[in-house]
Order: sequence, then structure tokens, then C-alpha cells
Amino acid sequence: MLDFIEHGLLAPSLGALVLITLAMTHATIVSVTVYLHRYSAHRALELSPILKHFFRLWLWLSTGQNTREWTAIHRKHHAKCETEDDPHSPQVKGIKKVLREGAELYREEAENEETLQKYGAGCPDDWLERNVYSRFPMGGVALMAVINLMLFGVYGITIWAVQMMWIPVFAAGVINGIGHYWGYRNFECADASRNISPWGILIGGEELHNNHHTYPNSAKLSVRRFEFDAGWAWIRLFEMLGLANVKKVAPKPVIDKEAKGIDLDALRGVMQHRFQVMANYRKTVIVPVFKQEQERACEATRDLYARAKALFHKDLSLIKPTQQERLVSLTQSNETLDAIYQFRLRLQDIWSQTSRNSSEMVEALEQWYHDARESGIAALQDFADQLARYRHAAA
Repeated sequence: MLDFIEHGLLAPSLGALVLITLAMTHATIVSVTVYLHRYSAHRALELSPILKHFFRLWLWLSTGQNTREWTAIHRKHHAKCETEDDPHSPQVKGIKKVLREGAELYREEAENEETLQKYGAGCPDDWLERNVYSRFPMGGVALMAVINLMLFGVYGITIWAVQMMWIPVFAAGVINGIGHYWGYRNFECADASRNISPWGILIGGEELHNNHHTYPNSAKLSVRRFEFDAGWAWIRLFEMLGLANVKKVAPKPVIDKEAKGIDLDALRGVMQHRFQVMANYRKTVIVPVFKQEQERACEATRDLYARAKALFHKDLSLIKPTQQERLVSLTQSNETLDAIYQFRLRLQDIWSQTSRNSSEMVEALEQWYHDARESGIAALQDFADQLARYRHAAA
């Protein structure tokens, strides 16, 4: 009896216990990223009924998570990102608060019936949801504790404790907090999202948060060759087994090397790939031109260059007043930097002006192309030629 209490039915070794814990927590992460996030919140893929029921059951056991609550809160986060209405923005609430109280912020928003009504459409409302999962939200985690005790003895409590803290720490804290505070950005979308790591393994690909906020309806979160999305690997496996069907992924740029000049096809390509276009503008225009001008600058102004560098490709909504002053000071003192900055704003303005019709947008892009070619800035001229080669990718 004492042996059963200590080791449980399976009596695994210490190494096996570690592997079991990792497997269980990974199953929870996969359930969150594939089912709750990419399927329920964004409908980036379709899942088979069997897989959906498994994920719902596992989330009930390992987190007590309610599909409608999670989905509604996440959709609201995207709709109100980095504003006072964002349920968990570290830019608004502070990084320490989101890291320390991420789970509390979630629970607070889950009690907001308006959020659930407005953003929780399309979530399960079957007999199981009404009579088991939603009715007894803590019943699952209690049952999991009993199962762990029976299988692994007293060590099962440790496994259960790790399971219970996994999502509050890594999802509510790390992704919602650090994912909008620290890391690298592939794209300058209109929020502070960042990729925490190029290898999305521990949190199932959710580490690639800037990619996700740029293409929220994409089932695949990795976009660059060196990035890895574990959630996407599982989705591909589910597809091969006939358990999933991908609906959307981020478009890959289509380049027509023979194309010259601006026409409707070029406009459609630029519009579809606008985030890649601006990422390429940063890489091929802003970075080399800024470096060149910084090297030419006198010693007294180099500190200003260093502090203003990132502002040249940062979204306007994310630039603080003090940063704006530095940006203005530098562009007023350097015509070349002012030119590439103004060209960037003009290019973004073409697709931001939603009241324009296609003819007006083609005309605006054509004028931008002509002015860039006449700018006398080699990097900008080369970029203009590349811009004309973009084409719309088939769905």
C-alpha cells in the first residue's frame, strides 16, 4: 500500500517522470495553440470532430479552460490591441503587471459578459459544454489530480502542479507580456508584438508573436527560413492523418522578374504583400542608407543617429512624443534620411487611403515609383524596380 502511494500504478523512474511531465505540458500547449488559438479564435484551419473533442477534454483536465472565454478574450485583444480596452497589453498595463498577474487579468476579462457576447461567437454550445465543461470548470483539474495520483503516486502531485502553472506562466505571462515587449520584429504591424524566439518549440510556435499579429489568420506562424513553428508541424501531421484542413497561411511574395513599370497587377501584388514590401524597404533602403549617413555624420551627432535609428521603420502609432522629437531633429538636418523616411510614409499611405479606387491607387503608386527613380538615391531606385515586379499570389 505504501509503495502504491509513493509510486502509483505505473511506478515510473525519475527520468520517465520528467518525460511524462514534458509530454503532458506539451499536449496542453498544442491544445491551446492549435485548437483555441488557430482554430477557435482565428479559423485558420478546420479540425475533425474527434480532434476538437480531444482538445476540449484535455484542456478541461489540464487547465479548466473555457473555449468561449479564451476565444472571446483573444479576439478582443486583436481588435483593441495596445489600447486601454486591450485585456492584457504590457504597453498599457505595464510589463510587470502582465507577467505577474496575467492569469488574473484573464479571469477579470472572462467575467465581462459584453466581451463574451461580442467576441465569443461560433464556440461550442453542445451538451458536454453546457453540462460538464462550463458547469464544472474546476472538475477537470481535480480529476486530473486524482488520475496523476493513481498513476504516479505522490510524484503525481508535482506533475499536476507543473501542469497547472504551465499555461498561466507561458501563455498569460510570457506570450501576452514578453510577446509585446521584447524580441525581434519581422514586420512593422500597428502594434508592439515581437517574436520572442525564432524557434517556437516550448510554447508551440506562439513565440513567433509578431508574425502572428501581422498575419493573424495564418495557420502557420513561421515565415522566415530559419524560424520553426512546432504547432505548424502538428497541424501538418494532423493533415496527413485526415484530421485537419488548413484554410489560410501567410502569402509568399510572387515576383515577376520581367515586369517593368507600375500597373494594376503590380498594385495588387504590392497590396497583398505590403508587410513583406515594407520589411524589404527597411532591409534594402533604410538600413544601408542610414548606415552610410551615420558614417558621414560628425562625432557630435552620432548619438542622435544611434537613438533614432529604429524610428525610421517604426509604425507611427508606436512612436512616443520624445522619440518623435528625435526623428524630426534628424530628418530636418539630413535631406537624404528625410527623403527615405518620407518615401516610406508615402508608400504606406497608398494602401492606407481606403477611400481611393483602384485607378487612383495605381496612379499614386506610379507617381511614387517615378519619384523614387528620380530621387538620386541608389538604394531607393533599386527598391522601386523591385516594387514593380510584385504580383498577386493565388489563394
